[in-house]
Amino acid sequence: MILSHDVDGPADGPALVLLHSSVCDRRMWEPQWRPLAEAGFRVVRADFRSCGGSPAATAPYSDEDDVLALLDALGVAEAAFVGSSYGGRVALRIAALRPERVTALALLCAGRPGHEPSPALQAFAEAEEGLIDEGELDAAASFNARTWLGPEADGKTRRLVTRMQRENFANWFAAHPSDQDGEADHELPEPALDLRAVTAPTLAVGGAHDLSDFRQIAAGLPGLLPRARHRELPWAGHLPSLERPAEITALLLDFLREEHDHDASGERTAVG
Repeated sequence: MILSHDVDGPADGPALVLLHSSVCDRRMWEPQWRPLAEAGFRVVRADFRSCGGSPAATAPYSDEDDVLALLDALGVAEAAFVGSSYGGRVALRIAALRPERVTALALLCAGRPGHEPSPALQAFAEAEEGLIDEGELDAAASFNARTWLGPEADGKTRRLVTRMQRENFANWFAAHPSDQDGEADHELPEPALDLRAVTAPTLAVGGAHDLSDFRQIAAGLPGLLPRARHRELPWAGHLPSLERPAEITALLLDFLREEHDHDASGERTAVG
């Protein structure tokens, strides 16, 4: 199966893959989508399984294999990746397993393979699970939006995140109507990874209003990845690309242009 996706921008532009948070789907990138394509990137955004337009899995799979299969189908040999939360975790897995496929990483409040959740993150997961077990999917979706959006998010953004999360729940349970506990998930176990294998230049972004897990992951990545640097945004929660879209678009363009220009050979044209 090929993930549901969009492609925009010049066919000969450097490829850029946007990977969404598990709370959302590829619509979360709407504010960045057009500006990145207009800047000269060939932008690919995809929905993970059970999210947006991608159906739930019926056989064993991994998100990193799904993403790489999509890029193979599009003829993309290498790309820069922007990942939000869980999407950042998937991008890290791809960069560690297939470093030759990744030219740069921008990780927005990303998860990290092997991270042990804090009591606060465990409490969130238990509260979410309790609402789902009670069939309170609307309440669970609202709870997620309240947890993951920082103070800069406006009402329209909060409604969008709530809707995306609620639809993700619906997609899952439509495919697994008798599995209220999620035990039918076919996702393969996360592989053991050595993050020192990641060769791509990396920008690790944290949000001062996020849960401590993700702030600590972002701050710690420069000690784990050979070419990572850290930046914390004092205004941000967990989904900064939705909270201050224009500021994150500018941050991404600055980082991606810098890395593209730095690595460009005489045969490649700098973006912008």
